[in-house]
Amino acid sequence: MTKHRASRLAGEIKKEIAEIIVRELKDPRLANVAVSAVEVAQDGCSAHIYFSPLSGAVEPLSEMARALESAKGFIRYALSQRLQVRNVPELFFHIDESIARAIRMSSLIDKQIAADEEGARNRPPIDEDIYKGNII
Repeated sequence: MTKHRASRLAGEIKKEIAEIIVRELKDPRLANVAVSAVEVAQDGCSAHIYFSPLSGAVEPLSEMARALESAKGFIRYALSQRLQVRNVPELFFHIDESIARAIRMSSLIDKQIAADEEGARNRPPIDEDIYKGNII
């Protein structure tokens, strides 16, 4: 399988798995799961699916991972019904914490900006007259 074909298959698998999780799986542990990336091996035998919790997720990541592992067979069967491939790849699920890390970094930046603005409000004004004097 060429690299281009593997990336196209990865895109299709990502789209279909996201739809399967939202529409067909009835597990409440998977209510706030997003598929962030899919990597398909060059030979098409395996696919590594990276998932992350959405911002409102209350389930621990380990519970989400267990729910996906237990639904792996159903997901693979549903993929076989939707994709036009000879062999559906073996699925491996991995936790992707990049979205949670980005949200955490964004909140830290927002806190620092608020602290800087508060510090600027308490600072005395700059004396503009010192700049009017000796201009070279």
